[in-house]
Amino acid sequence: MVDSIRHWCRTTRLIEDDATAHRRRQFAPTELGEAIFAEEGFDPYLEDPATLWLIHYLIATNTNQATAWYWAFNILRGKHFMPHVFTKEVYKWAQQQKQPLRPVSDNTLRRDVNCFIRTYCQSRDSEAVHEETFDCPLTELNLIAELPESEGYEFQRGDKETLPNEIVTWALDTFWKDPFRENLFSGRESLSFSDLMYAPSSPGRVFRLDEDTMTIYLENLVHLTDGAFQYDETAGLKQVYRHRDLNQMELLREYYG
Repeated sequence: MVDSIRHWCRTTRLIEDDATAHRRRQFAPTELGEAIFAEEGFDPYLEDPATLWLIHYLIATNTNQATAWYWAFNILRGKHFMPHVFTKEVYKWAQQQKQPLRPVSDNTLRRDVNCFIRTYCQSRDSEAVHEETFDCPLTELNLIAELPESEGYEFQRGDKETLPNEIVTWALDTFWKDPFRENLFSGRESLSFSDLMYAPSSPGRVFRLDEDTMTIYLENLVHLTDGAFQYDETAGLKQVYRHRDLNQMELLREYYG
């Protein structure tokens, strides 16, 4: 249990190696982990759906430690998937990457895919009370549904009632800065609507938004960021412009109040 907790805290980047530790390997909360889960943090008991969306984004953009999750939300093109095909495609994709990922055996990958499904889909025991099961809290996001009379699953794309504007903006800024992998957008002061909708690690891909829903979120940017970001549609060109850097922690503090 302790190993599992440690693994997921590292995967979500809520803890990191403690550089000040002198002996055996130790960990310390990241700035975000401290801000959310400290005793006086934003959401220490994980009661706000916004925190679940944050955690989902951090897992689904972790290429190395959550390969199946990353592939599902950033590489997979279709709306439906079958677990056995999913497993084969993830393995093939991982082998083709220039930057080597952690070694994964067939058995490990199958377990990872099963774990991925259980992350977002409730257990089949429909008579069980949710709080008494071991279902992952991310099932509350309703991102994936099990298809009736089938072994397949379907991504739920479109409006997300529990996804706040602030979390989409935080994800947009994180995607733009891209601190966890090679930064494809370094130095750019604008991003296209297409980038924000369909590029790997973009809020559109990871949150499974449709274009109308994304447009609504982007139209709130200028007010929400006090002019730091601005969405503009001119002559059919849809762009988000960055006029100054965004303080992510202040943005989250404004939301959690």
